[in-house]
Amino acid sequence: MKFDIEARCGAARAGRLITPHGEVETPVFMPVGTQATVKGVGQEALEELGAQILLANTYHLLLRPGHETVRRMGGLHRFMSWERALLTDSGGYQVFSLAERRKVTEEGVEFRSHLDGSLHFLSPEKAMEVQQALGADVIMALDECTEYPADRERARESLELTLRWGARCLESSGLPAARGGQALFGIVQGGMHAELRRESAERTVEMGFDGYAIGGLSVGEPRALTREMVAATLPHLPADRPRYLMGVGTPEEIVEYAAQGVDMMDCVLPTRAGRHGLLYTSEGRINIKQARFAEDAGPPDPNCGCRVCARYTRAYLRHLYVAGEALGGVLNTLHNLAYYLDTMRAVRHAIQLGNLEEFLSGFRARSLSSPIAVPGEDPA
Repeated sequence: MKFDIEARCGAARAGRLITPHGEVETPVFMPVGTQATVKGVGQEALEELGAQILLANTYHLLLRPGHETVRRMGGLHRFMSWERALLTDSGGYQVFSLAERRKVTEEGVEFRSHLDGSLHFLSPEKAMEVQQALGADVIMALDECTEYPADRERARESLELTLRWGARCLESSGLPAARGGQALFGIVQGGMHAELRRESAERTVEMGFDGYAIGGLSVGEPRALTREMVAATLPHLPADRPRYLMGVGTPEEIVEYAAQGVDMMDCVLPTRAGRHGLLYTSEGRINIKQARFAEDAGPPDPNCGCRVCARYTRAYLRHLYVAGEALGGVLNTLHNLAYYLDTMRAVRHAIQLGNLEEFLSGFRARSLSSPIAVPGEDPA
């Protein structure tokens, strides 16, 4: 993997991540394809939308169909018919979310499958084995996602365990050449304690990963606290390596984080919100379920050029949702992904032109007029 920064505007960077399966222009939003699929959206549609990299989930693919099955099928790219870049997470967050089904020790995490209750063990070495079998371009070190709230002592314990696990991931995965071109990212933890975040970042950087992720956020904390932890971490990550903020966020948030110098982000929000009938548009959020759209002949977003806005009306999308037709969720999702990807491309363009602050001012003004989102919006 190679990462080149092509332009700067304040703290923001426009770069290019070069992977074995193509180039990724940053800052980038990565659609989430949990089980080797972005829910309801075919790979050809994602290509049409201009998605350059997708995220897949190690935990779910370990359980079904199994990483060895994927290996025998030629790796995840061939298995899911996606020739562009892929990132796989380590499975740490999903294991964290199991709560009553897991037991964390120094060696790793013992957990029971949410599918059939079968017992599994995920160690740093196993996380590397699984991700190397899947064959993603970017793989993640196994971390312990600190719960919220967590006092300083608990956050310290989690930080130290994540560092020890990170070292084991580096050792077991081998040198970059031995990983077949896979880039390995370390993950910063530290709970909601700024001084621990700084320490975690500095010590993780010393270990020499190919890139660095900020983890353990969007776990129930107030969004203002999320922003504070990101701001405390970013200055301590190297300028010449990609910076990945995991699991965020709304369109307003991804724009602001890109302006702070984050290069990569992912979130289930555009797909989950779409299934709930929530659309993101240049005129603010709209809840397509509302009766006021029953005879609205306008497109979902008059300023959007996606295939949904070019063909369908708000009235039709409302009808699909009310009728319980699966197509409604698919079309909503397609538009939301187009909005997220277009927004990030606009941010990148503004960085290259050197007028990011002007772009942000206009984007913030539009966001202030946006109505409150419906329940189910938040990915946590």
